[in-house]
Amino acid sequence: MRAVWRKKTVEQAKELAEEKTYKLKRELGPFQLMLLVLGSTIGAGIFVLPGVVANQHAGPGVIASFAISGLVTIAVGLAYVEFASMVPVAGSAYTYAYVALGEILAWIIGWDLIFEFTVITSTVAVGWSGYVVEILKSLGIALPETLTHDTAHGGIVNLPAVLGLVIVAAILLSGIRSVGRANAVLTWIKLAAIVFFIAVGLGYVDPANWQPFAPFGLSGIFTGAALVFFAYTGFDGVTTVLEEVKNPQRTIPFALLGGLGLLTLLYVVVAVVMLGMVPYTELDVPDPAAYALAQVGVRWGSALLSAAVVFGLIATMLGNGLSATRILFALGRDGLLPEALAKVHPTRRVPTMATYLVFGTSVLLAGFLSIGELAELANIGGLSAFALTTLSVIIMRRTKPDEPRVFRVPALWLFGSIGLVGSLTLILSLPLVTFVRFGIWLLIGLVIYFGYGMRHAKIAEQG
Repeated sequence: MRAVWRKKTVEQAKELAEEKTYKLKRELGPFQLMLLVLGSTIGAGIFVLPGVVANQHAGPGVIASFAISGLVTIAVGLAYVEFASMVPVAGSAYTYAYVALGEILAWIIGWDLIFEFTVITSTVAVGWSGYVVEILKSLGIALPETLTHDTAHGGIVNLPAVLGLVIVAAILLSGIRSVGRANAVLTWIKLAAIVFFIAVGLGYVDPANWQPFAPFGLSGIFTGAALVFFAYTGFDGVTTVLEEVKNPQRTIPFALLGGLGLLTLLYVVVAVVMLGMVPYTELDVPDPAAYALAQVGVRWGSALLSAAVVFGLIATMLGNGLSATRILFALGRDGLLPEALAKVHPTRRVPTMATYLVFGTSVLLAGFLSIGELAELANIGGLSAFALTTLSVIIMRRTKPDEPRVFRVPALWLFGSIGLVGSLTLILSLPLVTFVRFGIWLLIGLVIYFGYGMRHAKIAEQG
């Protein structure tokens, strides 16, 4: 029992990161990292989910759903910034839990994060596929439904989603500098698409479409908040690449807090405009933003937006796929998984085996599951990580109050409560089947930990 609760010290975490065998390159600056925050998060959540969630759960109240999720995310983001400034190494919430809570909880959260980021990557690939198929249709190219749908919707495999994942894996394997450059270009395209949609759509907003604001009641708005929370998942992925960031203690607060503030504002405004352009009853479509423009007669704008989204969603897959590989890398380096997962390419300095494993899994998920199933799975993974990270910061304030912190969460009693209670509340709003699937994943993880990880952990050798 003592073994499963052993903890890393901050010094041990830093020393392991400096070992030559596992050394990563510091290539990312503050603006590149902020673009990675935006690139990792802005994706299927804002371009796909608002329509489905409004239609089935929240109505125009999805606007409030985005605001609620944004508030919880910013509160949690403050906790991530404080911990990242203390322990600027790869691993995100997994590393933080190892320092604050103990090995068994660190393993659970690391296993959870692999799940979260891999599923997000797969979910976005399915959304990307929907836009690609619609663009090809507009050009007179109709792909067979058996090759563009998951098995539950009459298909054999979602081939465009698989193709998108192969493209992203190739970029990741080329090195972190290439990732930063590709993400910057793709994210600027995505931001331009959002600004374009808002600017054009504002002229077609009919306030009557916002009524009734909450047709499914207050519970519908909270269920909507739990589902659209997917639009915010992925921001924490930037803390998995801290060993590849220049001057991380200063860069992280700027990138995370600036990115999350801008993100929440953009999401709420897009939801306001979209739900004002078209009645929520018509928005159960795979491409609601493009659909809304087409419905008000701006067909050229619909085509332009779809093209921009195709490029932008690649950035989302890129950021989350990167995060999943770095969590696997950290677990392998700590000995909780085979060390082969921590081996990096001699020149490109990327964990190749971890990348192959993450994207092999993503291909299977995106090829055969629907976007709704994947989004629910991603949400419970992300919310669990958020709750444990917030708890870790609260515990570290009490157990190690004198540990150097470049950034401290202001009014921790308030923001810590919002982050922790908000995350747990949103978790409880998810469908029961999601808990069953997540529980199976955690059970598999515990079998691996007790069968392998606990006996091979590097911390046992260090301690």
